[in-house]
Amino acid sequence: MTKTIFLTLTGRTNAGKSTLLNALIGEKIASVSSKPQTTRTRITGILTKDETQYVFIDTPGLHKPKNKLSTHMLKTAESSAADADTVLYVIDCTKKLHEQDETMLQSIAQRKIPCIIVVNKVDLLTDKSAMMPLLLKLENTYHPHAIIPVSASEKDGIDTILETAGELAAPSVHFFPDDSFTDQPERVLAAEMIREKLLRLLNDEVPHGIAVSVESMKERDDKDLLDISAVIYCERDTHKGIIIGKGGSMLKKIASSARRELEQFFEIQVNLQCFVKVKEDWRNKEGLIRSFGLSEE
Repeated sequence: MTKTIFLTLTGRTNAGKSTLLNALIGEKIASVSSKPQTTRTRITGILTKDETQYVFIDTPGLHKPKNKLSTHMLKTAESSAADADTVLYVIDCTKKLHEQDETMLQSIAQRKIPCIIVVNKVDLLTDKSAMMPLLLKLENTYHPHAIIPVSASEKDGIDTILETAGELAAPSVHFFPDDSFTDQPERVLAAEMIREKLLRLLNDEVPHGIAVSVESMKERDDKDLLDISAVIYCERDTHKGIIIGKGGSMLKKIASSARRELEQFFEIQVNLQCFVKVKEDWRNKEGLIRSFGLSEE
């Protein structure tokens, strides 16, 4: 008999949710960066293991909203947790439990939603016993189904999460083909890969004001070559200059790095063309937020 479980990944920004999602499904579908608020929308990852299909929904990190886009992101995270069958709540063990963590965990407990608390980044602790007070507080205050210390970056503890989540899976048909690993369109995946390179290579002030739209994506008929045309949107002319760089050096670096990852992912040679356009203050404009696919409404 086949079984299925839907799990929503949530937690504070930069807790490592996207890294965990990629580790769980064994494919890179979510942008990973040291910068906060990397994930902007719901991203679905799928893993079918034996008779059980795991459907993971990665959400934006909990944070204090500063514009309309970040307000949408916060609403997405909160509504996803409220609607979840099971929650994977991710906590960074190197930081103190935040007020937003406590509020969300209390809400999950009150709604009696099965919750697996994933205590991440244990590889960064030289003394593992230092997290015992945190584990005891989580257990005694929120009474989760399980608390699992992991290192998502090292893929340590991943099997334990799957085994524990599998206990909560319900008899059901599989909602996705067994060989699927995401429901995201290829254009969205390509855009995310390009945006991740921007996040990694640019200054702190620029990345959150950037959106990437893949305008065209087509494989040539006469050769094994995938043509991708992408537009990088930013909010200011000064940002455009930073993205392009002197003599186009930064844009070439971004495109080259993205192209290598795209070729590895799609297993085909890629011709990537990137263009930069300015859309002033787009993060506060509902129409542009929707056009970039960043609104759940």
